[in-house]
Amino acid sequence: METVPIKGVVSSDDDAEVYQFFGYSTVTPTDVITALKNAGGMPIKAEINSPGGDVFAGSEIFTALKNYSGNVEVDIVGLAASAASIIAMAGDQVKISPTGQLMIHRASTVSQGNSDDLSNDLQGLDSTDQAIVNVYQEKTGMDPQNIYRMMSEETWINAQEAVKQGFADEIMFTNQTTTVANTIDSQKLLSKDIISKVKSLMHKSNDKNTAKKENTTNSQFVELRKSKLAILFGKN
Repeated sequence: METVPIKGVVSSDDDAEVYQFFGYSTVTPTDVITALKNAGGMPIKAEINSPGGDVFAGSEIFTALKNYSGNVEVDIVGLAASAASIIAMAGDQVKISPTGQLMIHRASTVSQGNSDDLSNDLQGLDSTDQAIVNVYQEKTGMDPQNIYRMMSEETWINAQEAVKQGFADEIMFTNQTTTVANTIDSQKLLSKDIISKVKSLMHKSNDKNTAKKENTTNSQFVELRKSKLAILFGKN
């Protein structure tokens, strides 16, 4: 059985380099699609430990897993929060560590512009929430209104509750199955504004043909670190 790691921030392919610039671990749709191609239809185990991230990148990963021709076992080995909890629902079997957690919540965004822009963003968020509710409902069989309430309250779900409510089929290392019986710190995820600033900084560095890492002086490392901190704390 091939293992497909889904670890770190769920990121679009375009934004992954920014998270990696700050030392974040990431998983992108291309990472997962490539791993599935390499698995060649053999059974796979998707190991999840992720705080979530980009809901549309999560949707693409969910779709890739659902489309995979072989059996997909999802193991929640740590945390499956936000977009990562959606990915977890793609498994033919979903197992969770006794110490594992899911976290579900409503979609969020940063919006700006006139009243029409804000209204469009609100409609988009409502549509996204409904799509997420449908995914959870298909897996759990729960009433959609109950799921929506749980999302509104940013609900954390431990292993026992995950199995009881139908989000998972089995607790790892035990015989308990479904036949028996959020807020993630948003500051750990980068805003679109920070991502844009870092991309600009990285592109400027490339344009200037900066020295390779092994030839970078200590003072350059210090300046790079200062630039990172300035962006994170809104000083640049």
